[in-house]
Amino acid sequence: MPAPSPTRRRRGRLFRFGAAFVVLMSLAGYLVMQYITGGTGTPGCRVVSDQGDGTAYEFTPEQAVNAATITAVGTARGVPERAVAIALATAIQESALRNIDHGDRDSLGLFQQRPSQGWGTQKQIMDPTYAADIFYEHLLKVPDYTRLPLTVAAQRVQRSGFPEAYAKHEPDAVLLAAALTGRSAATLTCAGRPGATPAEGTEAVRSAFARDFGGDGLEPAGAVVSDAAASTPTPSPRVESNGRTLTLPVTDDSDDSDDGTRRSLTQRGWQLAHWAVANASDLHIERVSYAGRVWTAGNTDSRWRPEAGAGTAGAEKGTADTADSVRVVTAQ
Repeated sequence: MPAPSPTRRRRGRLFRFGAAFVVLMSLAGYLVMQYITGGTGTPGCRVVSDQGDGTAYEFTPEQAVNAATITAVGTARGVPERAVAIALATAIQESALRNIDHGDRDSLGLFQQRPSQGWGTQKQIMDPTYAADIFYEHLLKVPDYTRLPLTVAAQRVQRSGFPEAYAKHEPDAVLLAAALTGRSAATLTCAGRPGATPAEGTEAVRSAFARDFGGDGLEPAGAVVSDAAASTPTPSPRVESNGRTLTLPVTDDSDDSDDGTRRSLTQRGWQLAHWAVANASDLHIERVSYAGRVWTAGNTDSRWRPEAGAGTAGAEKGTADTADSVRVVTAQ
């Protein structure tokens, strides 16, 4: 058999080189996209039980943003934590907490709602805030839904072909709901993107807050950008000298929920703090502090750390009598 010609050998080497180059470029593109999206393809967030039993749920920044939105929409409506857990378990089952543009027949979005079945237009359903709100609207019409098994309550809304499917997500949904409603303090962290280039700084945070908590959410929540020289936040938003710090005063934001309970101010504060951490990758948030504790981008050990200068008792318990605001610092 004749030996391969020099030309054929060169072509073989060029082909192998080209194939290796394509693989390397694909890998580089994937890594770039992971950075741009905050690593939404792999777990970067974690919520742990406040019971010290080691129970935890890991999820991606994309899922964290959507879970925080679902929770914020619910608490703005005044629904109890049980309703939030039902909504989260439903979205975990239906879309894995991803806002997908496809599904069975014409199903779309976080809850796989169908335009043909009266859930709204395609554009509306693909808006996570709208999708969550319409889910709660239907859930609240289910008699005694808080007393039903979670999978039964979810099925009364969804009418799924797999009515028992929601039950397996209840433990994770309960953990998420406890953290994102603020009942479970200092239990949610995300890796974030330390040193990330900012998008729109504090204005992006304000816009996302208004999106999730409602058009008038900035009023009762008192979200203002404070002046470094001022002793208290002023009604007219002003940026600190570094232009990076947003102060969210913790105020009573709602009436009693439909199960007769009222959240404490501290619970409200932890909801805002956990919401900010959940949105850290998307909004280029570098640091969040509340009640003597601080989260910093790059901290992946699921622990909020004591803040420098905070009282020891407040830092240990995650509460403090003076915890009247959440401070959010965006990337430089």
